[in-house]
Amino acid sequence: MAEEGSGTDAATASSYGDFNLRHLHLELRVEFDRRQLTGRAVLQLGCLRPGQQLLRLDTHPSLSVEAVRARYGSGTPAQTLEHRTRPFTTYGSVLELTLPGPCDPAEPLEVTIEYTTGDGPGVVWLNPEQTAGKVKPYLFTQGQAVLNRSFFPCFDTPAVKSTYSASIKVPEGFTAVMSATDWEHDEKENVFNFKMRHPIPAYLIALAVGDIVSAEVGPRSRVWTEPSLLDAAKEEFNGIIEEFLTVGEKLFGKYVWGRYDLLFMPPSFPFGGMENPCLTFVTPCLLAGDRSLADVIIHEISHSWFGNLVTNANWGDFWLNEGFTMYAQRRISTEIYGAAYTCLEAATGRALLRKHMDNTGENHPLNKLKVKIEHGIDPDETYNETPYEKGYCFVSYLAHLVGDQNKFDAFLRAYVDKFKFKSIVAEDTLNFYLDYFPELKKQDVGKRPGFEFDNWLNTPGWPPYLPDLSSGDTLTKPAESLALLWFAAELNIDAIKAVDLCSWKTYQIVYFLDKLLEKSPLPPGNTEKLAEMYPSISKSKNAELRFRWVQIIVRNNYEDAFDELRDFLQSQGKQKYTVPLYRAMWTETEGTRKLAQEIFATTGNQLHQNVQRFVKKIFVPNIDS
Repeated sequence: MAEEGSGTDAATASSYGDFNLRHLHLELRVEFDRRQLTGRAVLQLGCLRPGQQLLRLDTHPSLSVEAVRARYGSGTPAQTLEHRTRPFTTYGSVLELTLPGPCDPAEPLEVTIEYTTGDGPGVVWLNPEQTAGKVKPYLFTQGQAVLNRSFFPCFDTPAVKSTYSASIKVPEGFTAVMSATDWEHDEKENVFNFKMRHPIPAYLIALAVGDIVSAEVGPRSRVWTEPSLLDAAKEEFNGIIEEFLTVGEKLFGKYVWGRYDLLFMPPSFPFGGMENPCLTFVTPCLLAGDRSLADVIIHEISHSWFGNLVTNANWGDFWLNEGFTMYAQRRISTEIYGAAYTCLEAATGRALLRKHMDNTGENHPLNKLKVKIEHGIDPDETYNETPYEKGYCFVSYLAHLVGDQNKFDAFLRAYVDKFKFKSIVAEDTLNFYLDYFPELKKQDVGKRPGFEFDNWLNTPGWPPYLPDLSSGDTLTKPAESLALLWFAAELNIDAIKAVDLCSWKTYQIVYFLDKLLEKSPLPPGNTEKLAEMYPSISKSKNAELRFRWVQIIVRNNYEDAFDELRDFLQSQGKQKYTVPLYRAMWTETEGTRKLAQEIFATTGNQLHQNVQRFVKKIFVPNIDS
């Protein structure tokens, strides 16, 4: 179903405005030896525009359609359809199907597509050496933003939501998991059956197959991992997830998805987390050994309301997913950890936004909330900090206008209830906001000079309003003072030793390291002394700390620690870490450039295709890969 003010989506070639997708069923066989998924997709459709006889679906050159059948009603025999695939963009094709006759809204339509798909951008096959266990191969899919068209033919737009089911046959010794509310395992045939009872967009349908085991970590949560990581994952998250869910429900309403499980992915997974309903895919970088990154999943849990339940209707309004999720994440964090810690984390996010806008220029067209994605532009190419942090600032401004946190929390619950299972655009959100607060509508707050809603949405630049983060000063000020000591040409070692970093939380150390990065390169010898003074940072298992430390290595051309940089890039493939590091190496010195090429030559094939492409574009800006 295409919902609310979905408008148009330039990233889809499908005829989603002509048909209503009621249900999708997948029957697939996983063949690791051939690196193929083989089977069928069955689409249950309704006709929205009488007389339509051409059905267009998104697909990809990596997907081969073998045959197509269709039938109207339940009693008629299926007919073989003519089908053809035409080019659409660099990231997909269009599958055109000629229906047996003009569609009729009174008659349901069932279309069955027999197909095979291989190693496409949304279907990732890993060799055993790319996994944690290094014994068995692994398969996972990644749908966001427009990658699932290489997984199955579909209406690959967030404007369309449907229920789905799937039967996945896997080889002996392998387990399949999916983003589904109901799971069954036919052990005799080794077929895993799944059902998602709630409507979701195509990009949230996710599959993983590998040597996967699980352990319960809460009344409605378990962790799934390769066997070698299970104990670490259970120790890291046992008893934690339920508190996050309970606070989320108090703030935003019922958690409707049933279970909330975590799947710890192989190291090459390019994201920190992917909020697939019921089963968030997360990076193993979260397994720091001391629970110091466990709260990172609050962001993914917050997507259970903002993004998965209420969804942007096109990728130009991505801020609706991410800006509201950032706000929700920080509301949950405030309830659990207090305002000081949350403001510290938000200050870190604001620094990332500042760095991004400094790099691109504030007036770059991607630095507005409502981005116009033209035909042929891959939505993934528009990804940046703006929808997250500027989006957070706009939601914070809406809360500021209300002036009462409890009232704004009540608005968020009403907003979720109003638009749950729907896809919307910014105008739907803001119209509902003004209707919910008629006194603000009467004051015409959407047109206040300098803070106009239209300005927020359509003008690039720094946020007109910044939420007050002064509650975090008790944590940020000591970090800033310590950083100042390290900027000195002659170090005051006694003053430095007087600061006990062991008592600091992760984001306080992150803030300290970010301040060092801002002023790098440090005076000669200080980087070496930093490594000696803080082995808890330079040798940390915490990926957020390691990421900052290896950036300091690059910015200070600290050659003695280049092996640590190499090890970090070899140990993980997260896009947020990998791409900035290669960019930093490429822009620093000839030595770091050479190092970047050497590391990529030996580890590049472990990365997700998109991440490989982004890195290659750093090396050769005009490359078409």
